[in-house]
Amino acid sequence: AYHAQRLGLHAVIVMPRFTPGVKVARTRGFGAEVVLHGDTLEEASKHALALAREQGLTFVHPYDDEAIVAGQGTVGLEMLQAVPDLDTLIVAVGGGGLIAGIATAAKALKPDIEIVGVQTSRFPSMVNAIKGSHHPQGTSTIAEGIAVGAPGRVTQAIIAQRVDDLLLVDEGDIEQAVLMLLEIEKTVVEGAGAVGLAALIKYPERFRGKRVGLVLCGGNIDPLLLAAIIERGMARAGRLARIRVSARDIPGVLASITNVVANAGANIDEVHHQRAFTTLSAQSVEIELVLQTRGRAHIADVLAALHAAGLSAQETK
Repeated sequence: AYHAQRLGLHAVIVMPRFTPGVKVARTRGFGAEVVLHGDTLEEASKHALALAREQGLTFVHPYDDEAIVAGQGTVGLEMLQAVPDLDTLIVAVGGGGLIAGIATAAKALKPDIEIVGVQTSRFPSMVNAIKGSHHPQGTSTIAEGIAVGAPGRVTQAIIAQRVDDLLLVDEGDIEQAVLMLLEIEKTVVEGAGAVGLAALIKYPERFRGKRVGLVLCGGNIDPLLLAAIIERGMARAGRLARIRVSARDIPGVLASITNVVANAGANIDEVHHQRAFTTLSAQSVEIELVLQTRGRAHIADVLAALHAAGLSAQETK
């Protein structure tokens, strides 16, 4: 879309219906006509081919094209120009265009460099094709940019020849990688772009002692999805906790509970006051607190303080 605008050409970009809104908006911002069709990249691709035939347009495949592969390979050139002593490059794999290009360029400059591809376990098409495995395919992933159901013909041949290994990562690994890049690097990276770091998280021994280059290939993540990933990450790290407190239903009990929590140094994010849907006696109340804490040890301190105040409290998942 960007280059079509620069060249004064009309671009029609076909994307699946559930493509993140930020990606759609940015593409339209470059003057392209965006068509949302189908639930998968394969369905969008078929529709794009049909539009090309009907309207006399030139179809540009997102990955299964030698010119596209060559263009994406310049990423490998730039990485080795910037850091010549890299041992390993870790690259996201969907249809395989990016890693095929990078592997070709990088191995031409440095034949002994290791090229490792990463797919989400929910869309393992290239892993299955290259390794002969039979991992089942899912229907959705936060790494929607690499949610490709069938590998490219051109790219598969190059990957089989020049890529050293292919790994799978899970959704939780990708979420953690997105959050780490945001917190540590102050960089917003979409799920597909973060799978390289997810592989480092999941397979630390595989890369220990190596000088690794990661390709962070995309920042088109929906703000609401990013907010959900942040919240889930905080919960996993114990920085967001849900605590259930049972007490007598008398005036001031909620104030006494919140006072104990405050004195323990935790911040209350949400309060749910439950009388009807509980197995406690009619004179009792169940209060669920969502707390911002400093981690697991702090949660234990808060619970200890509540117990010391004579309250029944426990963390809930």
